[in-house]
Amino acid sequence: MLSARGTITLPGSKSISNRVLLLAALSEGATEVRDVLLSDDTGRMLDGLRTLGVGVEQLDKHVFRVTGCGGNFPVKDAELFLGNAGTAFRPLTAVLALSGGHYKLSGVARMHERPIGDLVDALRTLGANIDYPGNEGFPPLEIYSPTASNENWSSVSVRGDVSSQFLTALLMALPLLGRSVTVNVVGELISKPYIGITLAMMRRFGVAVHQEGWNRFAIGADSHYSSPGKIYVEGDASSASYFLAAGAIGGGPVRIEGVGSDSIQGDVRFADALVLMGAQIKQGPNWMEARAPAGGKLKAIDLDCNHIPDAAMTLAVVALFADGTTTLRNIASWRVKETDRIAAMATELRKLGATVEEGADFIRITPPATGYPLQATRSGIDTYDDHRMAMCFSLAAFGAEGMRINDPGCVAKTFPDYFAAFASVTQAVPVIAIDGPSASGKGTVAQRVAAKLGYHYLDSGALYRLLALAAQQRGVALDDEAGLAALAARMDIRFEGEQIWLDGVLVGDEVRGEQCATAASKVAALPRVRTALSSKQHAFRRAPGLVADGRDMASVVFPDAALKIFLTASTGARAERRYKQLKEKGMDANITALLQDIQARDERDTRRSVAPLQQATGASLLDTTALNIEQAVQEVLMRYPQK
Repeated sequence: MLSARGTITLPGSKSISNRVLLLAALSEGATEVRDVLLSDDTGRMLDGLRTLGVGVEQLDKHVFRVTGCGGNFPVKDAELFLGNAGTAFRPLTAVLALSGGHYKLSGVARMHERPIGDLVDALRTLGANIDYPGNEGFPPLEIYSPTASNENWSSVSVRGDVSSQFLTALLMALPLLGRSVTVNVVGELISKPYIGITLAMMRRFGVAVHQEGWNRFAIGADSHYSSPGKIYVEGDASSASYFLAAGAIGGGPVRIEGVGSDSIQGDVRFADALVLMGAQIKQGPNWMEARAPAGGKLKAIDLDCNHIPDAAMTLAVVALFADGTTTLRNIASWRVKETDRIAAMATELRKLGATVEEGADFIRITPPATGYPLQATRSGIDTYDDHRMAMCFSLAAFGAEGMRINDPGCVAKTFPDYFAAFASVTQAVPVIAIDGPSASGKGTVAQRVAAKLGYHYLDSGALYRLLALAAQQRGVALDDEAGLAALAARMDIRFEGEQIWLDGVLVGDEVRGEQCATAASKVAALPRVRTALSSKQHAFRRAPGLVADGRDMASVVFPDAALKIFLTASTGARAERRYKQLKEKGMDANITALLQDIQARDERDTRRSVAPLQQATGASLLDTTALNIEQAVQEVLMRYPQK
């Protein structure tokens, strides 16, 4: 199990990087572009511009100088291979179709399955001369110089309900015409925030677009691009979603730097969705921070995701950790991305045991009632050569001991160092393991330490006492190792403060009685029982942390615990504490009998063949004979390196 904590400086936005690089090429003058994302998609744009004769010089790792050509590309006959980069393919199609020349544009097989017909139809209305060498309406494309004057050049329509990249491509290309043009959007415009990015970047390069709502956009006849001299690329808000989600699932805080409340990117509103799910979010102009809900588990939401189409994918995996059924709506654009993301997401979530309903423009996710199926963690998550599938499902690792991501290298499309960055803010959920003999006070100390740290609590001894109780209730003999192991695997156990629930029923004080404790000591000596209960103990290891008490927490169950305490006290002090505890509960007790029982149990626990009671290697000894509970708690906290 993982927890999350740390700080990430985001790479530059892919959407902004490719827009800025192209606008710099279309401008008059040289532009220094800083914080450019280095990825497959931006690499395709840079290679394409160089092929077209644009001067592109790399000054530093993320800094480029682009010498613009004013929309008149020096190379008039070229072939461009643009991979699966929609943010390069669609805008380059538009500007090359309106600038004059002969060009062939192609990509990977998936790019040739992504529709482009609506954009081509709009460009043809403006006089563009474009052919389909393959399937009608899909790449590859062959572009020739525009035809003669067309009477409809002053107005053009384009569908807005398939991909916002069609409108982005048109808007960026229209200033090349040198005349007034109005673009009318047909249907509901999806992914509006991405159009907002386009308009903001065009303004930075001197072109203001007159906007009437989201249905009508006008470009003036005198519009032309000019270099701003120097421009910085914002951090990628879509990439921020994975780390904010990690903080919300894995405890946090996780802080991302490079994008915040002043961002022009719509995906920063992903943070609002996490707030609806109960996460704690803080933000400033250029940073954001996420923590898990103060009250415990995330809760399911029903959300229209038009405003965060890419980041909404992250919510689909976050839904695995939410209480209830999450519905994400208005996501039809997922169908025409790097893969059919609705179908792919549904398939992979079902592998993890989730119940998933998918529609043309929605997905509905109910998390699994228990852990992931073993086969899923072995076979792994398929990524469909889609960078966002790989990054989204990295978050599934918060619900398993390990999670295999097949073809993780596909993240190179937008975030080549993603998994290194993810590893830098994730770590095993910290555990404080407090072992000790019976009646040493370890349970009370552990419970209070957990409360002070906001960690989960595991009374491992209670698991054995509950098994003994369940065995007595169901008529399973305490020496029936196979029967006890089977019963242990079926038990549903829940701790809520000082209350304990067994199979949905609140357990009374009988589980604390000496008879139950003696029976628990006997069943705990059986190897198959300990194996059966091991997975239940590990399931309590959840972010932000766990405090576990028992007799072998540090030595066997959680050998990687961040802090190991062996808590003890004299037999006399322990007998007296147990006597007072029983009397306060109104139960009969005899101090002499308790002392003898404690001595006998110590002898039995230290001599058992499986996980005998002993101070684990690396454990710190804490003798509480002369300490009260609060003093013991403070002593543990003082020794905790991550407090």
